[in-house]
Amino acid sequence: MYVAGLWGFAEATLFFLVPDIWLTAIAVRRGLKPALIACLVALAGALVGGMAMYGWGASDPEAARATLNWIPAIDMTLMDQVRAALDEDGASAIMLGPLQGIPYKIYAIEASRAGIGLAIFMAISIPARLLRFLLVTIIAWSISAALTQHAGTRVRTGLLAAAWCAFYAAYFTIMGI
Repeated sequence: MYVAGLWGFAEATLFFLVPDIWLTAIAVRRGLKPALIACLVALAGALVGGMAMYGWGASDPEAARATLNWIPAIDMTLMDQVRAALDEDGASAIMLGPLQGIPYKIYAIEASRAGIGLAIFMAISIPARLLRFLLVTIIAWSISAALTQHAGTRVRTGLLAAAWCAFYAAYFTIMGI
């Protein structure tokens, strides 16, 4: 379970692979209940990471933006897009962004500049992070459960790994990496 929390924190800060990878692996290998618990642990890590990034964005936004610009699939254009979304939609943009493949960490560093207080940012972060974690995990578990009679754990885990590789190949292609 510690891996889920650490991965949630890491991805909310500077790591670029989502904790959903680990969460879905738990769902396939150990079942739904442990995976749902891991979702909550990943959420806790993501909230701590989001709070840290919010603080960095509030205290030194240009350094935060410059650092995020080095992360794969993040560039100044995407950060400007997040700024515009926050200016136009406020805190609700934080809810929609992660569902569109836009990294949460960008919203975290830009929220303060947009006038979104830390309490509001943290409150909206809970459903923004948890919704995707749960959705992806439950889908992976459902598919795995449907395949249980036809494929063992090793095969289902291999299919999951292939699915994540295909996802990131497509994502990085779309993002211009």
